Amino acid sequence: MATCVTCGDELHPERAQKYDYCTKPACRERNARPRVIATVGVNKAADQVVVLDDETQEEMASGRFKKEPNARGSVRSRSTRAHDGDAMHEPRVLVPRSSARPSRPRWSEAQVELALTYRAMGMKPDEIAKKLGLTPYVVTQILLSAQSAGKR
Repeated sequence: MATCVTCGDELHPERAQKYDYCTKPACRERNARPRVIATVGVNKAADQVVVLDDETQEEMASGRFKKEPNARGSVRSRSTRAHDGDAMHEPRVLVPRSSARPSRPRWSEAQVELALTYRAMGMKPDEIAKKLGLTPYVVTQILLSAQSAGKR
């Protein structure tokens, strides 16, 4: 059974796997070392953080936490670990792009309503585009799609 290096009390087997001191405040104060925390992923919902130990530093050096491009049609490569620890790279695979239209329109319902309102006021597509911050082409597409949908 493992013992605390400071007071000599027996350690719980699970604690002894990671630490060589007990949980008494005096022992923790004397032996505990601060851990370095690194942020590896940031998004609007939450940050992803890891304890920066030797294993994590090796993973960072191998590029595990490197941001990969996620744009449509981009080339992605993934690395896998071989049994001997060397990183092996799979060949790059080109992702075919669909020639079909996107599943969602490039404008919002609010933009459609505003474009139709401005059109009813007698504004031209160029003027509407300036108001909405869009291109005249997109405004024309909005008006045509609204007309074909029977909105006005």
